[in-house]
Amino acid sequence: METATALTIGEAASRAGVPPKTIRFYESIGLIAPAQRAANRYRSYDQDSVRRLRFIARARGLGFALKEVAALLALYGDRHRSSHDVKRLALDQIATLDRKIAELTTIRRSLADLAERCHGDDRPDCPILDELESPGA
Repeated sequence: METATALTIGEAASRAGVPPKTIRFYESIGLIAPAQRAANRYRSYDQDSVRRLRFIARARGLGFALKEVAALLALYGDRHRSSHDVKRLALDQIATLDRKIAELTTIRRSLADLAERCHGDDRPDCPILDELESPGA
């Protein structure tokens, strides 16, 4: 078990796996509470803050937008929550990811087709550049 030692923003950032700038941003948008200030006026974080930052980092790593992260944090803190609500957020995120994957697959196919049509030699003509220049692209 870790001690209740106060951590600087750099230490908290290192333990949570996020940059200090990210911590300041999360504070500014209310995703985490503003840090306590030590006698020297430096930000001071505890282990609960680090756990919350790790939670946020993991949720962001799974592609959740900040709005959904805030909803997940609210559910995390609510011991009377319904797991249905948590699952709904996860399923919504899966649907969002599926849409993005479909979009990226379409983009990849288009680019692969263009690359296939390009001779890739010393000639100046290039279907890739022609397509990018095209007004209907």
